[in-house]
Amino acid sequence: MSPLELLLVGVAAIAAFASVMAVGLQLTSRDQLASRLKAVAARRQQLSARQRDGYRTNRFQPKRHVGWMKAVVNRMNLKDMLEAPELKHKLAQAGWRQSSAAVTFLFSRVAVPVVAFGLGLVYATSVFADWVFLQQAMLVLGAATFGNYLPGILLANAIQKRQQAVARSFPEGLDLMVICVEAGLSIEATLLKVAEELGSSAPVLGEEIGLTAAELAFLSDRRMAWDNLADRTGLPQVKSLCTALVQSEKYGTPVGQALRVLADENRTSRMAAAEKKAASLPAKLTVPMILFFLPVLFIVIAGPAGIRVSGLMK
Repeated sequence: MSPLELLLVGVAAIAAFASVMAVGLQLTSRDQLASRLKAVAARRQQLSARQRDGYRTNRFQPKRHVGWMKAVVNRMNLKDMLEAPELKHKLAQAGWRQSSAAVTFLFSRVAVPVVAFGLGLVYATSVFADWVFLQQAMLVLGAATFGNYLPGILLANAIQKRQQAVARSFPEGLDLMVICVEAGLSIEATLLKVAEELGSSAPVLGEEIGLTAAELAFLSDRRMAWDNLADRTGLPQVKSLCTALVQSEKYGTPVGQALRVLADENRTSRMAAAEKKAASLPAKLTVPMILFFLPVLFIVIAGPAGIRVSGLMK
């Protein structure tokens, strides 16, 4: 066989090998894509089944007390307040996501003042029976007024505690998100991983991130899931995160870079807040020092001299 024929045979063999490899790689990539799609579909079905089980469990739980609470609320023409977006927004910020949370809160707004009025009346006529009528009336009215504001105070306190818990662990959550995104995970997988890692150390933030991951899997508009996260937390740093992620998905900017910038900003702001508290500590300690430390110091310094002078005068 001549060299020209050998060259032609070699070129034909290389071309055949390249054709076979191209077809094989194409089939392999299709198989990998199909396996990924199957994994995503299986995960969605798993989440859907879990959510249906949760709905089924909540649906068949006995809630007789909620029924008569709702009847009382409807009887007092407070049905429109049950559907108020502002009330649902505040209850979600407090972490009260049960279907009966709005009914229970409105019923407490009605029942607690009545109970406080009755307790104040009992105390005024029994324990403080020697008081004059004006003092007893002020006691009863004060108890009723306190009962009227008590549910709102408890709701605001729950919202504040939950926001503080989220803000305290938010920089660590951002760092975990940066690590997961830069490792090649998607946003959904990143949120699930962060929620799993923060489940024990920061349960509040882990719960919110887990809910967001579930909403991203089910809602047709991803922006709605990020907006819900910002509304449930009510924190500016979480809103900045949601805005950055929405813009990254819309304009195609790198998600890891945006998360890293947000993580640096949150750590800087937390350090600045700590320095601000440390700087305000001397001013806050001025009054306690005047009331408690200085009198004791004067007694220790001038006490022996005063005892000696009193002994000389005798």
